[in-house]
Amino acid sequence: MRRLEPPSVESHSRYPLFFIGQDSHGKWVVQDQECRQGGLFAERADALKFALFENGNQPQAVVMVPGVFEFDMNRRLSLVHRRIESIDVPRRRRAA
Repeated sequence: MRRLEPPSVESHSRYPLFFIGQDSHGKWVVQDQECRQGGLFAERADALKFALFENGNQPQAVVMVPGVFEFDMNRRLSLVHRRIESIDVPRRRRAA
């Protein structure tokens, strides 16, 4: 009997990783790891169907998120914005 090897990590990296969870309003959220694709769905089955369609029908590349998962297509922009705000810029003093 021939022994089968489990799929390698490299084979999974070809497929986009999608996260599925519910937002604070009870809608189902789907979002890819890069925040480029996603959507809101009324039914879990529709969210799963979308994720599988977008990732080439690879169920191993779909992650169910526990708790509240809010839809955020601007995640990278908001991270950049927070970094800019955290920089301590010296302010000029005004002469009194």
